[in-house]
Amino acid sequence: MSSWIELLTDNAGALASGFWVTLRLVGGSFVVAAVVGTLVAALRIAPSKWLQRLGGVYVETFRNIPLLVLLFIAYFGLRRAGVPINTWIAGIASLGLYTAAYVAEVLRSGVFAVSRGQIDAALSLGFDQRETLRRIVLPQAFRTVISPLGSITIAMIKNSVIVGGAVAINDLLKESRIIASRTFETEAAFFWAAVGYLLLTVAATIALRRLEQRHAIRR
Repeated sequence: MSSWIELLTDNAGALASGFWVTLRLVGGSFVVAAVVGTLVAALRIAPSKWLQRLGGVYVETFRNIPLLVLLFIAYFGLRRAGVPINTWIAGIASLGLYTAAYVAEVLRSGVFAVSRGQIDAALSLGFDQRETLRRIVLPQAFRTVISPLGSITIAMIKNSVIVGGAVAINDLLKESRIIASRTFETEAAFFWAAVGYLLLTVAATIALRRLEQRHAIRR
C-alpha cells in the first residue's frame, strides 16, 4: 500500500490535471444535455403532432446509437468531410447530445405527472401554451425528476471515459494509463483513477440529494 501512496504523491499533478479535464468535460456536456433535453422535451409534449414526431425522432436516434459511434461520426467523420472540429467540441457535443435524449424522456415523464386540471386552469386564466409550460408545468415537472436526473448525471460521468478514449482527451483515465505504462504500477494507477471517479459521482449524488430535499413537494 505504501507504493500506491508513493505513486499518488509522485504523480499527483498528472492525476489532478486529468481530474480537472474530466470535470470540464462532464460540466460542458451537462449544460448541453440540460438545454437540448429541455427543448426536445418541449417538442415531445407540444400540441402539434409534427413537433412531437420531430422530438421523437431525436430521442430514438440518439438513444439507440452507441456513444462511441456518435464520437466517431462527430470527430473523425466530420473532420474527414472538411469540418474543422476539435476534440473538445466533438467530445462535449457527442456526450451532451447523447445524454439529452434521456433527459428529454425523464422531463416528459415529469410533465405527465402534472395534473391536467392545473394546465386547464392556467389556460382559462389567459396563459398561452408556452407560458403554461414555462410557468406552471416545467417547474413542477423538475421537482419530480430530480432523482432520475441524478442517475443520468452519474451515468454521464462514467460515460465520459468513452469520450476520453475515443477522441484522445487527456482525462483522468488517460492520465492513469500513461502513469501505468510508465511505472508498470497498473493496479495502483487505476485504483486512484477509480477514486477520482468515485469522488465525482459521490459529489454529484450529494448535490442532487440536497437539491431534491430543497425542492421536495410537501404533501
